[in-house]
Amino acid sequence: MLQITDLTYRIGGRVILDQVSLTIPSGHKVGLIGRNGAGKSTLLKLISGELATDGGDVRLSKRARMGVVSQEAPSGSRSLLETVLAADTERASLLEEAETTTDPNRIAEVHTRLADIDAHTAEARAASILSGLGFDADAQQRACDDFSGGWRMRVALAATLFLRPDLLLLDEPTNHLDLEATIWLENYLINYPGTIILISHDRDLLNRAVKTIAHLHDGTVTLYGGNYDKFAKTRREQMELASKHYDKQIAQQKHLQSFIDRFRAKASKAKQAQSRIKMLEKMGPAIAVVEDRSISFDFPSPKELPPPLINIHDGDVGYSEGNPVLRNISLRIDMDDRIALLGANGNGKSTLAKLLADRLQLMSGEKHSSNKLRIGYFAQHQTDELRGDETPYQHMASLMPDVIEHKVRAQLGRFAFEGQKGDTKVKDLSGGEKARLLFALMTLDAPHMLILDEPTNHLDIDSRDALNHALNAYEGAVIIISHDPYLIEACADRLVLVSDGTVSAFEGDVAEYRQYLLDRARMERRANKNGGDDASGNGNGNGKDAKRDRKAERQRAAEKRKVAAPVKREVQKLEADMEKLSAKKAKIELDMADQTLYEDANADKLAKVRQDLSKVENDLAMIEQKWIEKQEEYDAMVA
Repeated sequence: MLQITDLTYRIGGRVILDQVSLTIPSGHKVGLIGRNGAGKSTLLKLISGELATDGGDVRLSKRARMGVVSQEAPSGSRSLLETVLAADTERASLLEEAETTTDPNRIAEVHTRLADIDAHTAEARAASILSGLGFDADAQQRACDDFSGGWRMRVALAATLFLRPDLLLLDEPTNHLDLEATIWLENYLINYPGTIILISHDRDLLNRAVKTIAHLHDGTVTLYGGNYDKFAKTRREQMELASKHYDKQIAQQKHLQSFIDRFRAKASKAKQAQSRIKMLEKMGPAIAVVEDRSISFDFPSPKELPPPLINIHDGDVGYSEGNPVLRNISLRIDMDDRIALLGANGNGKSTLAKLLADRLQLMSGEKHSSNKLRIGYFAQHQTDELRGDETPYQHMASLMPDVIEHKVRAQLGRFAFEGQKGDTKVKDLSGGEKARLLFALMTLDAPHMLILDEPTNHLDIDSRDALNHALNAYEGAVIIISHDPYLIEACADRLVLVSDGTVSAFEGDVAEYRQYLLDRARMERRANKNGGDDASGNGNGNGKDAKRDRKAERQRAAEKRKVAAPVKREVQKLEADMEKLSAKKAKIELDMADQTLYEDANADKLAKVRQDLSKVENDLAMIEQKWIEKQEEYDAMVA
């Protein structure tokens, strides 16, 4: 399908891609990964022909069609459905010709070709894709100009998927999607019959939708069979093996050099010494394994407040009087809560987040919160409010006017803004770096609650992992809205569904929510296909019985999961507690590595640190035992 040979590309004399060679057979689904700035998007642009190479060759199979999502959002007065249908220019041209041509032979050719490209199902396919990406039937008939840029980028994605290209190139396709549309897209890509090259920082998407990982590092690409988790394991093993080889080679070189130094001057050992000199020369210099510097975040933990932090009873909230977005909200939040807000974009998740952050007030009902409550609020649009000509240090210093420079830089250092990076102008920072700066600014006063609205946009996988670890080590409440299922599963122990103007608990985990969405979509497709009738009423008796049996089995399994949901939440809470204690244990062990701690003057401090470590280890052992018991209880309930 795709053959890349010795591909080279430079920007301003700097080599971005260095003689990259890559072969991707037809039907393969490849995840292209690498640190931000490694050249992933550049490689896709070279493949698509948007950029010209400085050397090498890119070849695509003859007659193979390539699909790339437009970087410009579609606009105009055409409806969304018309916009997607118009993307297939061949179909549009053939339909127009079918209306005007009078040549019988040409009429036959046109209709044959229309049948070949499945033109009669085009409208249904386009509507199905738009529906999966969050546009209901009414929205599909509205003009593009009625929607914001983020929603219109979904239309651009829909248009590319509708074309069903042989080679589909996707660069961070979930950035403009919510969790519901992300799950739909994941399922769509799993079943896609063509070849896919996908750039994504979504670990779940890379685990489920691709079977090969292409790792872009230091200008070269290495292929790994399997999904992202298998790549991570293989890569880690390779690094460990290379590190051991380096240590072994250094030891051998030292041994040879020692012999040479001892016996070079002795006539009786001269030959042996010369022989070892040649061996040393053949070995060459040992090459150290240099790993990418890992990023870490550190959210300062607040002093505890008495519960609840926030309590809302029968609340209505919205933006215009008499027209609430959400009604009858009843929600309590305590300091140990980890809550993920679920629901499609436009249903009110951000509205609820703004209410919790005191950026919106209730229209009716009651809301009580501690008068000492401090809240850190993150929303992606806040990056536009950063001052482009100022540096991260200047932003932080403006919030710490009476604090010495060292302490200002220490706060920035919690979020990997060290040295020169803290003095780089904001306009020159990447999207991920701007997000990290917002994290640093919003947690300056150690808030009791973090409200994070799509915090992972523009963060690479390593930064997402760092965010995950920081949230699990943080000792306040967390409210998170994210399209990243992995982050939700790792950080949240309560799921709250915001849908149809209401706020309610979702009794289950992310996997069950995923299945709930897929089942709902399947039922909607069946209803549309049969004019609203249940499809199980069609077909022979045996088919109906089999469908009833499968449905009953699914219902029984769902009922078991519902009954077991409280135990599942306990398991997740214990897992979060273990993550926190493990992080605390690691920090204490790091402190104990400081040699000054063992000086006589610090004897009392050392005793306290050892006491803290002993307590953390005991607590961790107790929670691990509880976790084992609860996990076994849950497994037995759903078996």
